[in-house]
Amino acid sequence: MMYIIVILSVFLAACAQMLLKQGACQQYNTWWRQYINGWVIGGYTIMLGTMMMNIFAMSRGVEVKEVSVIESMSYLFVPILSFVIFKERLTWRKVCAIGVIIIGIVVFFV
Repeated sequence: MMYIIVILSVFLAACAQMLLKQGACQQYNTWWRQYINGWVIGGYTIMLGTMMMNIFAMSRGVEVKEVSVIESMSYLFVPILSFVIFKERLTWRKVCAIGVIIIGIVVFFV
């Protein structure tokens, strides 16, 4: 169950990055609105939540080295979410790299 919490926190962190990107793509009248707006505040709030989820999971027995390996799943989530949400290109080279990362995660835990 704690591993699911860590995976969920990684996915939520990837979603938070999408919010930050959305905020960065907006045009604002003043420079400070670029950094203080709903998208950015929402993204950083979710990041705070994911940090708390990781701390909770580690306090319940998930080792730091395992959390670090699971967090590499962000290299899977971020490109897929950016492809779906922002229509960013997902090349075969990136797909192969994601495959290598997934293989590394599986090798680590098996």
